[in-house]
Amino acid sequence: MDDIDRNIINTLQAGFPICPSPYQQVAETLNISEQELLVRLQTLLETGVLSRFGPLFHAEHMGGALTLAAVQAPEQDFDKMAAIINAFPEVAHNYARKHKLNMWFVLATETPAQIEQTLHKIEQQTGLHVYNMPKIHEYFVGLKLEA
Repeated sequence: MDDIDRNIINTLQAGFPICPSPYQQVAETLNISEQELLVRLQTLLETGVLSRFGPLFHAEHMGGALTLAAVQAPEQDFDKMAAIINAFPEVAHNYARKHKLNMWFVLATETPAQIEQTLHKIEQQTGLHVYNMPKIHEYFVGLKLEA
């Protein structure tokens, strides 16, 4: 990663313009071409420097729902349980924790009713009790990491 890549990352963390040619506008502020910006973004994604580049949507504002859930997966079946849970398209991400509840995942659904339906299906397929931990209040913490 060179200085231009760092500048791209630092600039894009501050926001992305909403206009007819957003990449062109960002490229101009970076003194590079739009094509170079696009190539560099693709390279940053392919090499894993960036894991994701895209919008974050507030599912609740669009009629959908999100929740954090957890299970206590037996260590010997952890990978099997993770595969079952991750097969659900509603599972946004899943991660291991050093805790009694050792597998945590986020569900994102098109409607609030689908949260309970999906949790029930996960319980049926895994045989595990799913602990649902819905968001009660949302806090926004602005975080910008300098590359």
